[in-house]
Amino acid sequence: QVQLVESGGGLVQAGGSLRLSCVASGITFSSHRIEWHRQAPGKQRDMVAGISSGGSTNYADSVKGRFTISRDNGKNTVYLQMNSLKPDDTAVYYCNLPYTKYWGQGTQVTVSS
Repeated sequence: QVQLVESGGGLVQAGGSLRLSCVASGITFSSHRIEWHRQAPGKQRDMVAGISSGGSTNYADSVKGRFTISRDNGKNTVYLQMNSLKPDDTAVYYCNLPYTKYWGQGTQVTVSS
């Protein structure tokens, strides 16, 4: 059974930092690309960052230079380091196994101005 479990969200002031974690189980973790997506109230869910099995990364333009995605295959975990947070980053952040139905339950990130 595939599971993706996010953690690390919370309330932070603008300019602050948070690190999100996504722990995966039920898959050969090192073989899979993993993505972070986010959804703000009333908006569609958009991809924020992705990391391939080989460690190549890509980011949405809105977070380039501020967010960093990384993975630890020994811990079956993908991280999203978020720096210089802005109120516009407020959303529920989800971990996703691309091209499948598998999503995590989401973790709320709230950035106050």
